[in-house]
Amino acid sequence: MLNPVALSTLVATARTLAVGGVGAALAVWLSLPAPFLTGPALAVTLAALAGLRMTMPARMRDAVFLVIGANMGASVTPEALATAAQWPGSLALLALSITVILLGGAKVMQRAAGMDPMSALLTATPGHLSFVLSLTTDHRADLPRVTLIQSFRVLALTLMVPALAPLLTDRALPTLPASPHVMPVPALAVVLVAGLAVAVLFKRLRVPAATLLAGMAVSALAHALSLTEGRAPTWAAAPAFTAMGALIGTRFSGVTPRMLLQSITAAGLLTGFALLVSFLGALVVAWWFDLPLVTALIAFAPGGIESMIAMAVLLEANPTFVAAHHVWRLVFLTVLLPWAVTRITRAT
Repeated sequence: MLNPVALSTLVATARTLAVGGVGAALAVWLSLPAPFLTGPALAVTLAALAGLRMTMPARMRDAVFLVIGANMGASVTPEALATAAQWPGSLALLALSITVILLGGAKVMQRAAGMDPMSALLTATPGHLSFVLSLTTDHRADLPRVTLIQSFRVLALTLMVPALAPLLTDRALPTLPASPHVMPVPALAVVLVAGLAVAVLFKRLRVPAATLLAGMAVSALAHALSLTEGRAPTWAAAPAFTAMGALIGTRFSGVTPRMLLQSITAAGLLTGFALLVSFLGALVVAWWFDLPLVTALIAFAPGGIESMIAMAVLLEANPTFVAAHHVWRLVFLTVLLPWAVTRITRAT
């Protein structure tokens, strides 16, 4: 028999998945972009703000990431890898974009939200949330506001990037990734089991988004060696993307509408600034390297690494290119952020 805590978690998880499922269905009905990601994200966020407990266990989250990673690996084609020669220049521009967002966003937070320099810097950090929260605790920054505004950034970019995509392409966006082939169930099972083993290694090596990237790495290798072909079947992919969207919404569990209203202006300004800088960087990369603007924008948008890579699959952007840029963003922030924190500490 389940203890009260476990029973409460089970009920909250079932509620989260149910609300996410309804959100996905409504988004499909309304023909919203990337409906299996944006619909659940918005629905679960609204439910959380209404006071309902929304959660997702770590093991379920990892299972979702594995399936999405396996789906991503199917996109690693020779044509996609051919763009690798262009990546150093693009990664350098991304580093510049990140620096502008971090330092410029910190100034915006100080002037518009009245934050102290340390809280403003950590709030403006475009990603690496677990690292940011650790630094926030160590340096006695404004933890509630930092967490809330960072969560708003992830949600807003998840909703806004797909909304911008139809304006940047002349073709209809798919509900799920299109593919003439579907990965056989036995092959999918082998990829998932192998991906789980690789994820354990990646976690020990502290690789960001370890489970998702492990699933992608194994799937990409299997496709590159012609051991299998095609994407994950719809019956696996649709629930996985729905759960991913719901996971984004769970960040707002425990946040009251009043708390959100107190930070909404600052969060909106920061997200708008970050999106503008990212769009300009993406515009330069798309023109310079002759890439689709949608691909460049998703690669530069400072949203959650898992949600942005998943979006690359949904919008049929180049997932390999996008994944490389988002991993580089976190690696670069690992170096840049401590340097900026040290500067502020010495100045105060």
